[in-house]
Amino acid sequence: MGRQQDASVMTIEGEITATPAIAAAPVAAVSQIAPLRDEAEWRAQFAGLRVAIVHYWLVGPGGGENVVKTMLRIFPQAVVHTLVADPEYSRTIVPDERLRTSFLQKIPGASRFHRSLLPVAPMALENLDLDGYDLIISSESGPAKGIMPPLNAVHVCYCHSPMRYLWDQYHHYRRDASALKRLVLSITVPRLRLWDVGSALRVDRFVANSRYVASRIARYYRRPAEVIYPPVEVDDFSTSPEVDDYYLITGRHVSYKRVDLAIAACNRLGRRLVITGKGPETAALRKLAGPTIEFVGQCSFAELKRYYARARAFLMPGEEDFGIAPVEAMASGRPVIAYASGGATETVVPGLSGLHFAEQSVDSLVAAIEAFERDEAGFDAAAIRTHALSFSRERFLDSFGRFVAAALAARGTTAGTFR
Repeated sequence: MGRQQDASVMTIEGEITATPAIAAAPVAAVSQIAPLRDEAEWRAQFAGLRVAIVHYWLVGPGGGENVVKTMLRIFPQAVVHTLVADPEYSRTIVPDERLRTSFLQKIPGASRFHRSLLPVAPMALENLDLDGYDLIISSESGPAKGIMPPLNAVHVCYCHSPMRYLWDQYHHYRRDASALKRLVLSITVPRLRLWDVGSALRVDRFVANSRYVASRIARYYRRPAEVIYPPVEVDDFSTSPEVDDYYLITGRHVSYKRVDLAIAACNRLGRRLVITGKGPETAALRKLAGPTIEFVGQCSFAELKRYYARARAFLMPGEEDFGIAPVEAMASGRPVIAYASGGATETVVPGLSGLHFAEQSVDSLVAAIEAFERDEAGFDAAAIRTHALSFSRERFLDSFGRFVAAALAARGTTAGTFR
């Protein structure tokens, strides 16, 4: 028996209290929209368009790359433009004949050191030749929207996030940088911010991948954005009749994901924690781990699905713009214990699919785990999975198709355009 959706468990200044599950409302609203159109219908509708998709770089798998791959299901004719690409990986997204790279591709090692090329990215983007396209879709995070769109083209931007290293995470990145990189950041970032804000004026309409990102677009660019959650392949995951005695955390080991908090909390409680993946923080994290912490490295997809389906709960101590991994965990029927900030406040419904903790501290996470364990039997795997289906690929394609159709319909009018 699942617990009622009108109550939740949250931490407020260290206290565990019952509160209304206000996060449930957006999901309910989404489920009440018009019936989904099949992707074949959208392909047919957009078949006559000349389409360009501009993505910041194609060097390895990630959430942004999955969005581009999914968009190509309704825009199979699109040409993908990017700053730099790793050919072996990019071919899993788009055929070579429909891929265009910038002059940065000619720099030896560009696909490995792409992030270091950010100061010259504006020049490279503005030199991408986009003449002749009817529709330009920029997939923005690092950057992409700064292209020069032809006057008669419609430019929509799917924004995964305004560039964090220019805006809200600037000081975090600067603290972790070497002395030389701090100097470079101090010199280049102010000019890049001006360019980033100016390039937002080249976008006709913004889409944000969460309400959290929409609020950042409004703050930094002073532009409205429609929220369309990114696609998650929820049908690839399934529930398990058996649950093992471990908590789970997945993904790249980087500082903002706060894997260290999960380790410290499970060390204190003596709980088993399984950590998948690897990254620049792996060695340091291993030094923090007690005897109940298990690093399993990079897993096959089959192994990852098994870890999701049999975990007691998924831990999300970092702040994410959206967060695909917790949705995958919920598609596996497992509850999520998440830091109450960013995308987790929209995807994790307290009292239905997990609970939130209020502070990024060991004490707060420990209190949330203990609260979860007191009421663990009340979570219904089937209800959690049903909630996760709200973030399916089919729903994304239908919502994005409707958004693009509206933007195209507004072409040539004063309403709906900012250029």
